[in-house]
Amino acid sequence: MNPYYDPAKPHHRPDGFQNSHSEFTPKTLAEVLRWRWDASRQGLPKPPQTPIPAVAPDLAFLRANAQARAAMQPAVTWVGHATVLGQLAGLTLLTDPIFSQRASPMSFAGPKRHQAPGVALADLPHVDLVVVSHNHYDHLDGTSVDALNRQPGDPPLFVVPLGLKPWLTARGITNAVELDWWDSHRIAAPGGEVEVMLVPAQHWSARGLNDRMDTLWGGFAVFAGQCHLFFAGDTAYSRDFTDMRERFAERQAPALGGGFDIALLPIGAYEPRWFMASQHVNVEEAVKIHFDLGAKRSLGVHWGTFQLTDESLDEPPRVLAQQRRIHGLPDDAFPTIAIGETLRLAPRTPSSVR
Repeated sequence: MNPYYDPAKPHHRPDGFQNSHSEFTPKTLAEVLRWRWDASRQGLPKPPQTPIPAVAPDLAFLRANAQARAAMQPAVTWVGHATVLGQLAGLTLLTDPIFSQRASPMSFAGPKRHQAPGVALADLPHVDLVVVSHNHYDHLDGTSVDALNRQPGDPPLFVVPLGLKPWLTARGITNAVELDWWDSHRIAAPGGEVEVMLVPAQHWSARGLNDRMDTLWGGFAVFAGQCHLFFAGDTAYSRDFTDMRERFAERQAPALGGGFDIALLPIGAYEPRWFMASQHVNVEEAVKIHFDLGAKRSLGVHWGTFQLTDESLDEPPRVLAQQRRIHGLPDDAFPTIAIGETLRLAPRTPSSVR
């Protein structure tokens, strides 16, 4: 029985949760074996043609920016996979932190990290907020959240979907808030109040064989006076993103600064489509999400770190470059950056401060 069940909410079910627009049906063992057999027969995934870009992080900037408090410059730094260090309104946040060598319940097996984290755990500035999109091992890593909870000074606030707070509590992580879709938590920050909202995604959840769909999943909209940030988590393509644009239209009117200043969108882990389309967007669909949201700028993440699917680790940025040309997007409207690189953002105009 789902302890959070609310029959008035269509995505709630007596035994768990479901998606808004298209029900997720778990793949059968036969389908998994077909995928793995086809990949083996075709020699997939192919090795990368070029090294995954990585640079030394600008730790001096990250630390100084964290200490600037209300004068903080909005910025995002790609740590790797879906882990991004965001700085806005005097807060330092992390999305889906994974710093471990494997995205797996086991330290000796499972997808292995191909690139070291762009910022090591020990080098992080003090983290104020951690948002977790769902409980898959490449997005919710026990070792990483435990380490963040032990950081010097106060632990960060963990904001998670319904059902994940008990999992955190069992690990001794008590500074946590869980949200349903469209629910918000407000944080008093040096640069003004920050609203963190859980938004729908087309995905699923599980950490074992018997807990599928037991906990919720989603993305996050983070609203601060100087920056609106969106983090998609894992998602297939759906109408959820046009729903968001309609719901946020008033607060993101042109006179108030427009759409999201930065949208962190997944562009990797998408092949083969017959297997992945119901849970992961491909690059073309990620570009559709960029347009659906009305984002002013997006950043491609969720690639180049863990080999999870059949496309080469370095393929997504090449496809993204093609899609930018097809859609007439400037290169800086939807770029990728190197692991460890920081993208500094212009603050929203003063008229956008609510």
